[in-house]
Amino acid sequence: MKFFRLLTPLLLAIVAVLCFAPAAWAFCGFYVAKADTKLYNKASQVVIARDGDRTVLTMANDFQGEVKDFAMVVPVPTVLQKEQVRVAEPKIVERLDAFSAPRLVEYFDSDPCAQVYNENLPQAAPRPAASLESGSTRGRDASLGVTVEARFNVGEYDILILSAKESGGLETWLKRNGYKIPRGAKQLLQPYIRSSMKFFVAKVNLDKFEKSGYQFLRPLQISYQSPKFMLPIRLGMINATTEQDLIVYILSPQGQAEITNYRTVKIPSNTNIPLFVKDEFGEFYKSMFQTIYTKEDRKVGFLEYAWDMGSCDPCSADPLTQEELKQAGVFWLDDNSASNVPVRPGFRRPFPRSNVFISRLHVRYTRDKFPEDLMFQQTANSESFQGRYVLQHPFQGELKCQAGREYKRSLPKRFEQEAQTLAKLTNWKIQDIRNKMKLSVGNLTYSWWETLFSWLGL
Repeated sequence: MKFFRLLTPLLLAIVAVLCFAPAAWAFCGFYVAKADTKLYNKASQVVIARDGDRTVLTMANDFQGEVKDFAMVVPVPTVLQKEQVRVAEPKIVERLDAFSAPRLVEYFDSDPCAQVYNENLPQAAPRPAASLESGSTRGRDASLGVTVEARFNVGEYDILILSAKESGGLETWLKRNGYKIPRGAKQLLQPYIRSSMKFFVAKVNLDKFEKSGYQFLRPLQISYQSPKFMLPIRLGMINATTEQDLIVYILSPQGQAEITNYRTVKIPSNTNIPLFVKDEFGEFYKSMFQTIYTKEDRKVGFLEYAWDMGSCDPCSADPLTQEELKQAGVFWLDDNSASNVPVRPGFRRPFPRSNVFISRLHVRYTRDKFPEDLMFQQTANSESFQGRYVLQHPFQGELKCQAGREYKRSLPKRFEQEAQTLAKLTNWKIQDIRNKMKLSVGNLTYSWWETLFSWLGL
């Protein structure tokens, strides 16, 4: 039986977007690609909906293997009863992923020879505005110091809530009861026992799983009240052989959430990159993330998205409806939520700010760089941010006016700047980038003197 990696590793085409005028919308353009969790072979996802000391935690597992081998052991701050545990639909996590994923957008230069060219000269990409049976039966193994605080099943899962006096006894109890946990568990269990945490233990009821008709294990969702705003990740490192990716979606009625015991850094964003990246966006984002991850000494959490859930710009997926937000654990919504307002096809939701703010945090961690569990805090910062990368297409028509000739001479320098930016972000070789860019320039041609003068800045 395989030990499931903690709480997250333990659980652990083109869409046009119209540009909206008011200043609250800082972006416009065309969304063309997103960097969602499908980029990673193993990326655990956790949704945390929290207001005050009340939390709804949804754990989307990335378990691979026979269902009979699945097991999950998650430290929790309190004893949970059956009514505090439910099975969620994977689609909700997928929706949050799609909505908040880093994205690629396109802009197209207008004709510099048009009469209104002073208003339409190519602009840098816009910047974001600030802005079995139920019950609580107890059992006790005096020799091991383990107490079964609660036992019940939910959906296709058999659930136990355990408390323990010492980690060796808990490790032995788990092994005796068929949980094949790996070596090293004793050491990592001990800190949770010292802090009086309980253990949420789940495995699959095979009969119920077969009757359910589901092909994959569904996420488990737990609700509890505790002043601790944290996510235990250390158990997920027990049998990890490589770095692990964790995506945390934090939903709050306030503003951005951040990690308090490690630095939270914004992912590089709002940069113009060469046009060929449109066909290689996944590889670009993975390379860029690895580069900044290494630069930050592999011990920070990255903010990939922060936005009011009532809107998006550009939209890589529609905002979640009120019903979807409730399924994601948001318990503070009222019936007049703006997310229920109907929207005409082709238009973004024109409603005011909602009372749900999403922060997407991406942590890539190893045991040596992340020796502590993740601790969070909510803030009042409601500034919008997204990982956003821009393709700026040059104008492809005839350029016979003086402004057109000047525009044409400016392009090689612009292309080189895009190449340098891409090389810096990804550590790709600059000459390889330049070679690929020749395929994306289109029918633009330059005389030798125009190219020379452009490079000289003349």
